[in-house]
Amino acid sequence: MDYNFKKLENKWQKYWKDKNLLNKKFGYKKKKYYILNMFPYPSGDGLHVGHSIGYIASDIYARYKKSKGYNVINPIGFDSFGLPTEQYSIQTGISPNITTRINLKRYKLQLLKLGIFFNWERKLTTSDSSYFKWTQWMFIKMFNSWYDNTLKKARSIKILISEFNRNGNFNINACSTSKINFNAYTWKKFNSFEKENILQNYRLAFLSKRSVNWCPELGTVLANDEIKNNLSKRGGYPVYKIQMLQWSLRISAYSERLLNGLKKVNFTERLKKSQIYWIGKKYGINILFTLKNNNNIKVKIFTNKPYSLFGVTFILIPLESYFLKKKNIKNFVDKQYINKVKKYLLDFTLKKKSVRISGIFTGNYVIHPFTKNEIPLYISSFIKDDYNLNSIMCIPAHERNSYKFAKKFGIKIFEVFYKNKICINSSILNGLNRKNAFNYINKIILNNNLGKISFNFKLKDAIFARQRYWGEPIPIFFKKKIPKTIKKLPLLLPNIETYLPNGNSPLTRAKFWAWDKNLNKIVYTDLINNKTLFSLETNTMPSWAGSSWYYIRYMDPKNPDFFVKKKKEKYWKNVDLYVGGIEHATGHLIYARFWHKFLKDYGFVSSEEPFKKIMNQGMILGNSAIIYCNKKEYISSSLLDLKEKKRLQEINIDIKFLKKNNEVDIKKINNLCYEFNNSKFILDNGRFICDRKTEKMSKSKYNVVNPDLIYDQYGADALRLYEMSLGPLEKYKIWDIKMINGILNFLKRFWNFFHLKGTFSVDENSPSIAELKLLDKTIKKIRSNIKDFSFNTPISEFMIILNKLIKIKCYKRLILEPITILLSFYAPHLSEEIWYKLGKTKSIFFAKFPFFYINSLLEDEFNYPVTVNGKLRFQIKFKKCENLKNLEKILLNNKKIIYYLNNNKPKKIFILRNKIINIVI
Repeated sequence: MDYNFKKLENKWQKYWKDKNLLNKKFGYKKKKYYILNMFPYPSGDGLHVGHSIGYIASDIYARYKKSKGYNVINPIGFDSFGLPTEQYSIQTGISPNITTRINLKRYKLQLLKLGIFFNWERKLTTSDSSYFKWTQWMFIKMFNSWYDNTLKKARSIKILISEFNRNGNFNINACSTSKINFNAYTWKKFNSFEKENILQNYRLAFLSKRSVNWCPELGTVLANDEIKNNLSKRGGYPVYKIQMLQWSLRISAYSERLLNGLKKVNFTERLKKSQIYWIGKKYGINILFTLKNNNNIKVKIFTNKPYSLFGVTFILIPLESYFLKKKNIKNFVDKQYINKVKKYLLDFTLKKKSVRISGIFTGNYVIHPFTKNEIPLYISSFIKDDYNLNSIMCIPAHERNSYKFAKKFGIKIFEVFYKNKICINSSILNGLNRKNAFNYINKIILNNNLGKISFNFKLKDAIFARQRYWGEPIPIFFKKKIPKTIKKLPLLLPNIETYLPNGNSPLTRAKFWAWDKNLNKIVYTDLINNKTLFSLETNTMPSWAGSSWYYIRYMDPKNPDFFVKKKKEKYWKNVDLYVGGIEHATGHLIYARFWHKFLKDYGFVSSEEPFKKIMNQGMILGNSAIIYCNKKEYISSSLLDLKEKKRLQEINIDIKFLKKNNEVDIKKINNLCYEFNNSKFILDNGRFICDRKTEKMSKSKYNVVNPDLIYDQYGADALRLYEMSLGPLEKYKIWDIKMINGILNFLKRFWNFFHLKGTFSVDENSPSIAELKLLDKTIKKIRSNIKDFSFNTPISEFMIILNKLIKIKCYKRLILEPITILLSFYAPHLSEEIWYKLGKTKSIFFAKFPFFYINSLLEDEFNYPVTVNGKLRFQIKFKKCENLKNLEKILLNNKKIIYYLNNNKPKKIFILRNKIINIVI
């Protein structure tokens, strides 16, 4: 009987679906284990083999933990809002809602074909209103919260307003950008608009002008992780820095807690270092530079290298600096300078496609606190200050960008360091090493009130708005420009005619997008009267909004009354194992941890950290196709040398457009890709050749391998085993389909082992001690490997034991049943069929992990190292229970011992049982 994987896999996938094996109620007295895969995005291209490696690994571990008696959930859902779907809708005119539903069905079908036991009854999608209703609710909760630095937690904004009414803000220790102090009398005199402007400096969800990454081609703001080399990852379009009124979340309030929480979780050192760097805590000192001709105005500079003060020759003030927003700004910085430099920088950026050395002198100076030299003040965004938006003291002798700026503007350059010594131009610090100079200069600064010890965080408040249609609507309407929260949720997206942004969100053109405050419902936009009918927020939430808390909803996905019941949250509590790519080590994980801590502040969750352990699967590397572009002209790679290729823009094209020998099918690419329409292709003798490059398998690189092709040719079990065999889960792996044939041959041999002469049969006789020992060794090894997440190692163990069983012709049921259970973690379809043929009526999914006898693994003999006069000569085996006198007699008659004794009697024989034998001559 042949191994017909197609028939077999279809049969059991249908059985599992019909029986709905995982859809059952849990007994909450049992131990639990919560496994989670990072939220997949259901694009039109579907799943690829790079995605599936993490899903297969988590499925193996879920099956293992279930076999050990745990209540296990391994849920699945879809991060279904976002830019790719909206871009597809712009191109086709098809509603993103329809596209998403089609993509979800395709993804689910692909995952079911893999034989992965996801908890489909817990499935959720971020674009489902029953889900994003709670995302909107949480946003409103953040809007109505502030962060109390004393209690180190978020609190209701009502508490803050009450304190303002009693005492003003003098006694408030809050995470805030407010720069003014006021008493209760002053607060009460403010009108509603003025009060809200002050509250915006305290709210955790707030509106402010921010410097954002603007992509005109996509018509939206992009997050840092959506950009590479000043180009959007999606489409490769130029991205510019501009000022824009944006919603933000005050994630910076949680910087210290995010840092401390890393001590309590089981993350890899690489992942922890990424997070630590992203949060970026730096200890240093705030030094005060007094403005020339105005002792009352000081510029505050943060530095963690105060000994470098003597190298400062200019100071940069960023455009977004609070220093430029002071009421008496005209006294020291002419506003014309600010307006001029803003226009200059923006024009420069748009024309040159990237920010070069740019800035403008303000006409003002500050006085150096030690040398008393006049230090010029410049406005510029050329040199970035990652630690909030502070002014920067520049030391051109020792900083590359400062040096470039100084050379362009003719600013002096003073060297401060020589090797590790503080040297020339450093006055009182000359000759000191950096450590001593640091301590000495600190004392002087502090004793003379020239500054204060401080620390800064690199982590900035997260921009929480996108100029897109396909995202969660922000539940805010505006009453006389004051943001107000929607009381009736969910707030649903309206239908619109076109999804193309035009510098603003597509929702600005919506005809049905205004809020009736009295009736709590959406009405036509042209009815707005600013009395009872108001304009709604037209930006939508970023794609990370829904993915920041989805793991909580999995705990209680059908609850219509709240996002999770306390009982269920306390039981499942944390994700025990989180599997996903290292590319999410910063953005997603920082946001999710922040979101979780906010919910913890209000008691909605019971833990400080959401994830106990994170495993990052290594990327699968694919073979990309690269073509070269000069404007709208594409040139065959065979016509270009290496220097020319470096000068031109590299573009990835889909590998499905390739013929043999790296030739591109020009007709096919023109018909299927609108961006290549009307482009000129320069051919080499009638052929257009591309380059190939090994890099991350990714939809954005167009180098993905569709698992559907593998299912059809080799079967899902072969794919599962092959992907795990590529190497340790966390390492990078090169995809080479040729190697899968060896895996398929193993599965055929395993199948044939049970079907001698085409008939299924097993031996019902009891196994021998040697056979049981072989089984116990295999069980122990595979258990240890899976427990340690070494998912690749058991595959060779399966092959080894199969070869041994064939060699000794062991077909005994008591040996083969446990082996089949172990294999079911990796090859569930084949194992389920054999399990059924073994006469089992219940799915192998519910089988307990095989037991092994530890005593059978203990060897009867010990291989003693034998030393003569302290030198190791050879090894000899004795039974562990051998009598020491008998052991000595046997030794003296051993040929090797007789050789080394050379007719002499030993002075002493030292025998350390089961350790070593030492003979002294």
